[in-house]
Amino acid sequence: MKRCILAILACGLSLVCSLALKANGAGPPARTEDLSSVQGLDCGGEPCDAVTRGARAFFDRRLRGLGANGRACADCHMLTDHFQLSPASVEARFRILQFRRRWDPDADDPLFRPIDADDFHTNGENASNFSNLRQNGLVRIELPLPPNIRLVDPATNLASSEAVADVWRAVPTVNDVKLTGPDGVNPWPRGPNQTGGYQLDGRVGTLQEQALGAFVNHAQVQNTPPDELLNDLAAFQRVLFTNHRVRELADAVSAGTPLPDPDPPLNELEQQGKVVFQRACAHCHGGAGQSTVQAPIVRFHDINTQCPRPVDTVTPARWNFAPCAPRLERNARIYEIRLANGTSTRRTSSDPGRALLTGFVGGPPPTDDWNKFDAPGLRGIRNTAPYFHNNSAPTLEAVVDHYIEFFKRVQFTATILVAPPVASTDGVHFDRIPRPEERPALLAYLRKL
Repeated sequence: MKRCILAILACGLSLVCSLALKANGAGPPARTEDLSSVQGLDCGGEPCDAVTRGARAFFDRRLRGLGANGRACADCHMLTDHFQLSPASVEARFRILQFRRRWDPDADDPLFRPIDADDFHTNGENASNFSNLRQNGLVRIELPLPPNIRLVDPATNLASSEAVADVWRAVPTVNDVKLTGPDGVNPWPRGPNQTGGYQLDGRVGTLQEQALGAFVNHAQVQNTPPDELLNDLAAFQRVLFTNHRVRELADAVSAGTPLPDPDPPLNELEQQGKVVFQRACAHCHGGAGQSTVQAPIVRFHDINTQCPRPVDTVTPARWNFAPCAPRLERNARIYEIRLANGTSTRRTSSDPGRALLTGFVGGPPPTDDWNKFDAPGLRGIRNTAPYFHNNSAPTLEAVVDHYIEFFKRVQFTATILVAPPVASTDGVHFDRIPRPEERPALLAYLRKL
């Protein structure tokens, strides 16, 4: 069994190196260990030997000298899931592990480490409840609480002494990361990373910093990874693209030449959907990486994907979000926030987003970071279900339906006479909302990204 698994990993490593280099115009090498000696390879501006080492490291569970827990990057960024992690794949791996343990009690899958168990804080290294990982495909992110924010103890209804908050987040794909990250425009009033970053809340500024965080928080390394390893992983990730058209777009961005259209040929319905996308979506999912929010729209938005979701108090309801499933709703916690005027308020959320980085809560945008996340790129979105920071939308249909309701809520809760630019093209009419008859066309286009 072990030899079979190693063979599969070796084949996967060879395949991904080949595809990564081929996406940059190179033919597949005979063996991944020979990449650095092959002449004439186009590695997208990256040193080919660094790409090779980075690919090996990405799939390496041993991580010699780091004292890690047996996890590789590829355990969470699964090659078979387009470098993200789906609940279906997690559950399949869990069931396979239980099957193997019938004959081998020591059988192991490093995806299931106590650090990502629901009961980690209670049972430590003996934790074994992987409900969030198995049911939702979410990993545990531990963030220190800002000085003005405290968690409320559900047993006493009083502010607790907890110094950190656990939030459960999806594992995003690393495809196309060369086109995302900080973009230098349309800054948010405060950091970290005022013009966007990596991770779902934009808290990381470089791919190296992101890799270091993964090593420490998920692979639990005991020794500091060398800079060369972090640089190699960054080089490897920068040659991963959804398809060759996106690679050509990234090359043009790097070269400062006119940008090609990365879309494939579109039929009439898909062309109609592209028009809808440019009106309703591209003002937030803009730029070459579809992750740059376009001014005058503010950089970070609460798009109401947290749990619980807003409910309209008017009858009949003017907007209706699909409620979170109980398996996601249970991640909600009550937070007590000390405001700038000295008073306190309480808010409930499964993930307060950037508010856990800054502590800025209590006012309208851009003075409030509550539930704010960075805008992700959308290339290859047809292959990376489920969606949103908490995997709460199972399909693209659910995503589009959520945004239709989101725009309705913006319209009916606006407190100023001018329509906000997030929902309006002219400052007067709420005309960005995809109309019901436009839904099929928008979905058709999204599936071609």
